[in-house]
Amino acid sequence: MNKPLPMLPLNLGLMAASPQAGALEGGYRLPPAALLEIVDAPRAPALSLSPQRNLAAVVQTPPLPGIAEVAQPELKLAGLRINPRTCSSSRFSFGTDLSLLDIATQKESRIRGLPRALRLADLSWSPDQRHLAFSHVAYKGERGAVELWLVDIAARKATRLSSQPLSAVLTRGFNWLPDGSGLLVHWRPAGIGKPPQSDGVPFGPIQQDSEPGGSMRQLRTYQDLLKNEADARLFEYYVTVQMVLLDLHGKARPIGVPGQYSRTSIAPGGEYLLTQSITRPYSYIVPASSFGERIDVRDLNGQLLHTVATLPLEEGLPPGNDAVSEGVRHVSWRADAPATLVWTEAQDGGDPARPVIDHIRDLVYMHAAPFHEPPLVLARLTMRYAGIAWGRSDVALINERWHKTRDYKQWMIQPDHLSAPPELIYAGSYEDRYSSPGSPVMRADACGFPRLLIGPDTTVLLDGAGATPEGDRPFIDRLSLTTRQKVRLFQSAAPYFENVAAVLNDEGTLLLTTRESPTERPNYYLRDLSKPEHKQLTALTNYPHPTPQLKDVGKEQIRYPRNDGVELTATLMLPPGYDPARDGPLPLLMWAYPQEFKSAGAASQTTGSPYRFNAVSYWGPAAFLAMGYAVLDNPSFPIIGSGDDEPNDTYLSQLVADAQAAVDEVVRRGVADRHRIAIGGHSYGAFMTGNLLAHTRLFRAGIARSGAYNRTLTPFGFQSEERPFWQAPEVYQAMSPFNNADKIKDAMLLIHGAEDSNSGTFPLQSERMFQAIKGLGGTARLVMLPNESHAYRARESILHMLYETNAWLDKYVRHAKAT
Repeated sequence: MNKPLPMLPLNLGLMAASPQAGALEGGYRLPPAALLEIVDAPRAPALSLSPQRNLAAVVQTPPLPGIAEVAQPELKLAGLRINPRTCSSSRFSFGTDLSLLDIATQKESRIRGLPRALRLADLSWSPDQRHLAFSHVAYKGERGAVELWLVDIAARKATRLSSQPLSAVLTRGFNWLPDGSGLLVHWRPAGIGKPPQSDGVPFGPIQQDSEPGGSMRQLRTYQDLLKNEADARLFEYYVTVQMVLLDLHGKARPIGVPGQYSRTSIAPGGEYLLTQSITRPYSYIVPASSFGERIDVRDLNGQLLHTVATLPLEEGLPPGNDAVSEGVRHVSWRADAPATLVWTEAQDGGDPARPVIDHIRDLVYMHAAPFHEPPLVLARLTMRYAGIAWGRSDVALINERWHKTRDYKQWMIQPDHLSAPPELIYAGSYEDRYSSPGSPVMRADACGFPRLLIGPDTTVLLDGAGATPEGDRPFIDRLSLTTRQKVRLFQSAAPYFENVAAVLNDEGTLLLTTRESPTERPNYYLRDLSKPEHKQLTALTNYPHPTPQLKDVGKEQIRYPRNDGVELTATLMLPPGYDPARDGPLPLLMWAYPQEFKSAGAASQTTGSPYRFNAVSYWGPAAFLAMGYAVLDNPSFPIIGSGDDEPNDTYLSQLVADAQAAVDEVVRRGVADRHRIAIGGHSYGAFMTGNLLAHTRLFRAGIARSGAYNRTLTPFGFQSEERPFWQAPEVYQAMSPFNNADKIKDAMLLIHGAEDSNSGTFPLQSERMFQAIKGLGGTARLVMLPNESHAYRARESILHMLYETNAWLDKYVRHAKAT
């Protein structure tokens, strides 16, 4: 139940062949030394706060894994990627050290007995804080296992809890019991034998049906799906687990028989077990998350007590971003009751276009053990259920939202007094950042379940980003749920950006924060609001600047207008020591990602902060400051569809207007030459890059990573587009840069992970786009990174990506001449 605190931001020439070399060139290449240093910069640890909020587990973040790690055997089954050596989901980065930090004294202590070559995957504090459980991925030759280890906090000592390996394909494989006396674990079943092997002889023809009279369904384009019955049997083998109760001495008590459990959770009272298990039939067109499920309540011996729902295979949803599954969804335990189930059910069959009675779209139900009486209606919602924050018998906060209008509401309800009407706490647009009230502060209770931190006179704490026209200023407010009055307890102030990582006491006066400035890396601090302001801060960590050679880069948050008056923002970054008056314009790399909005006002709001650390990461464009480029990072590229208008109906004209405004602004400022600007982006940003090269001559080159370029290959929607191709064929055709490849006159570099698992961005998209440009006589280069998914993970892949990007920019941008 204890989630780790967010990891602090990562702040992290050998040129061989020409980027125009042909298929004979091979091997990974290294970028210039200035880029290599950024990749190998030291990375900050991750912290996980204890339930009593006086200790933190410190997990050391290792360097990037090598390609040998990323190239391990991997099974692709039902939308999952499985490491068959370890019977776990594929992952390639692990914690390499674990220690404990005392918040009050700022002292860090070592833990004895950690496994050699620690590869920490997941960790979790016990509710009573006496222990810390973690999983360690152990390799022994060609074999491997996920081991469960236990840290005795008082003794500062770690021991392996069980010799039987965990199964961590669908879950992390372990969860604490509410009283901290042991754990509920998922074991690899003893005696399960070896995985089923296909003999290559087909079981029979692959058959799929579509019944007559069916309604329209959205069928997204997924990768890694089951292909035949042999795949289905292999899938069943790897998702079958044995539930076990494991005490703190390693004594095990199996719960029932092995099954295909996708989720298990013990009720706060510790007497009941909620299980969700995958059922046949399977599908060849949707992943495991859409397979049928049986949701049951069992006792701790595995005996079935109550069936909550039997859900069928679901091959697609009705059209629309507000579409949901028909029937029971979001089943969970009520956090502030011993054993009460809560779930929601759509009253429109999950179809947002279907009319409903009294405008009620979702009903939220509550059902208390022993489940003999009918369930009670907890809430009636006119929009879609968006979660609940539990407090106590008379206080819970329930949320609802509607994507089509961006409307959002929060209500206070009294779970044990259902006759009391709900009280509206907040209503507004969730894309309006300036008006956002923040999120309620939660903390783990004695059973490890998240609960509202409720203060005197029914007040709660709100943690918000604090978006303003001058940038984000994070805050903590105390809100009275009875009077609706707010008191601001803390707000970040210039010249620092300070974000609240955790509230450490009930009064909200002791905070764990991360604090940074443009030249100071984020570090953790204690802020005691009860003290005079100049004595409030105590440093907990002192991580040095990861890239001191780039400490003095210039950064400015800029605003500029689009031709229709929409205000846009961007972060302009300049190399250390650069003076535009003295040094003149630079070649510039612009890196963006379009976003859809329902109002021009929301699209014009400032994002980011001028006081954030000038982080130079290998992943974004800032790395090229080291090569003497100016960088325009995250410029606003809003696509606005006000009222009943769909944003994508005017996508191209708005996209071009966004780009034109950004180019005009950097040229006006004298930091860039109009003829030496490159555009780049990842995923939807790569799609944007293709369109801007096809429909403008604003850029001399484009860098497109892991994109999609032919929207007819994603015919049931993409990004926020909710209309299928057949309802808006002209939009799909016009927005596809593949259809306009003949108009691309400037150089386009396409980089793609050869094993991309992201929905819609098949590697085929980049391959076909490259073939189109090449066949039409355009200038393009295609780089497929072996064993990489949608984001690239291996050090060799990252270095090669930087090598290719630098060579491309050097050839087509740095020395470009005005035409």
